[in-house]
Amino acid sequence: MEKISVAVVDDHDMVRKGIISYLETETKIVIVGEADSGKKAVSLVKDTRPDVVLMDLLMENGTGIEATREILSFYPECKIIIITSFYDDEQVFPAIEAGAFSYMLKTATASEIIKAIEKAARGEAVIEPKVANRMMDRLRGQERKLHDELTERELEVLKCIGEGMTNQQISEELYIGVKTVKTHVSNILGKLGISDRTQAAVYANRNGLIKKP
Repeated sequence: MEKISVAVVDDHDMVRKGIISYLETETKIVIVGEADSGKKAVSLVKDTRPDVVLMDLLMENGTGIEATREILSFYPECKIIIITSFYDDEQVFPAIEAGAFSYMLKTATASEIIKAIEKAARGEAVIEPKVANRMMDRLRGQERKLHDELTERELEVLKCIGEGMTNQQISEELYIGVKTVKTHVSNILGKLGISDRTQAAVYANRNGLIKKP
């Protein structure tokens, strides 16, 4: 069975050495190198081309986010697993946006980290539950903000779309012309960043905007 090559990046020697010590007990995993900064991590990956990188976030001489972005710019196949103590939005979202494949906390057990490495090698991402919950909260918040941008009339039209009304039915419901309804629908799709009425109806129902129970 082909082994999974792994690089470990963390600026705390004890943490880094601890991770390496238990990864080395796994016959499926081979450690190809270690680094204590983001800049050293970039050089290490250029030299060793590991399958998976365990990456700390906050380090001197190059953060994990900066390193992740740079590594993926020349080696997009690399699976970078962020392993950190932080799960606040200021850390999670920049890391995900930079291209991190998985996101775990340092409270994870050795077996959980090993499973995450094995999954990453198979192309399966792992997001620690606390982090996943924060991501969902933020996404739900973003959706609420999206329809906050609608005018009062556009919101009424969106509610009607959520009930499955046609443009003609919306026209009759709101006492406005069909052409005006079409204009409102176009504006709604643009503001919500969606492409069709079906998505608009799903959005309206998911966000509790429909007029009738």
